[in-house]
Amino acid sequence: MELRVLQYFLAVARENSISGAAEFLHLSQPTLSRQLKELEEELGKQLLIRGNRRITLTEEGMILRKRAEEVVELIQKAEDEIAASDDMLAGDIFIGAGETDGNRFLIKAMNAMQQDYPFVHFHIISGDKAMITEAIDRGTIDFGIVFGNIDFAKYDSIPIPYEDTWGVLMRRDAPLAKKDFITAKDLLDQPLIISRQAFLNLEFRNFFHVEQEKLNIAATYSLLFNGSLMVEEGMGYAICFDKLINVSGDSNLCFRPLAPKITVPMSIIWKKYQVFSKPTQKFLQKLQDIDT
Repeated sequence: MELRVLQYFLAVARENSISGAAEFLHLSQPTLSRQLKELEEELGKQLLIRGNRRITLTEEGMILRKRAEEVVELIQKAEDEIAASDDMLAGDIFIGAGETDGNRFLIKAMNAMQQDYPFVHFHIISGDKAMITEAIDRGTIDFGIVFGNIDFAKYDSIPIPYEDTWGVLMRRDAPLAKKDFITAKDLLDQPLIISRQAFLNLEFRNFFHVEQEKLNIAATYSLLFNGSLMVEEGMGYAICFDKLINVSGDSNLCFRPLAPKITVPMSIIWKKYQVFSKPTQKFLQKLQDIDT
């Protein structure tokens, strides 16, 4: 399977059209159609459903698209790293991070890096712990900020000197807004909006003393902004970290911490035995300098 043919396939998947992809690739339609047919024969699977006006992907085609995008991205990343000048440090650093005020630790290191190396560029990919570790394993990001326990057999890490505090985001006119702290008993019969990964945290599970199935979970979120919209529209109470949503001024939302208090440690991680590019080596040193 040639990289060139994978790029042809991705162009067709993007354009939903052989004619459109052929024009983009500066190929004739018969040539492109033949290459795609040979790719399907090589894999022994139909990848495309050819309609009169539109091309759609089969299930196997969607799998190949996902993997082909990863392959092309990794190759581009490798080319950029190899082409980087020894005299002038330049390149891209990709970091996965969840929503947390603790990202200031990361941003301080990014700012310090760019003061010394202005041609190094950072790309933050938002996601939860599962998405971040998967991307690190694939090699599509260099570092990730995660909460809670770490698999030290797979990842090296630096602890971040910050702990997030769990609490409840709610409307100011909600009954529980009159309380200074929120207990598990307060929430047991309420419609809850929680992070997809909340119950992976042992302290969080122990807080409720009941199985997740016994709670009234109205919705889940990956990014809290969507959760905050659900709260504003009256869907329920969002369990989340503090300082992520503005609850000051004219906001109709407020935040109350849980009692007993639950905090979660944070770390920046990277794949064990990873071979770093020159920019990522320098950035790791910045992170370690800030940590010390």
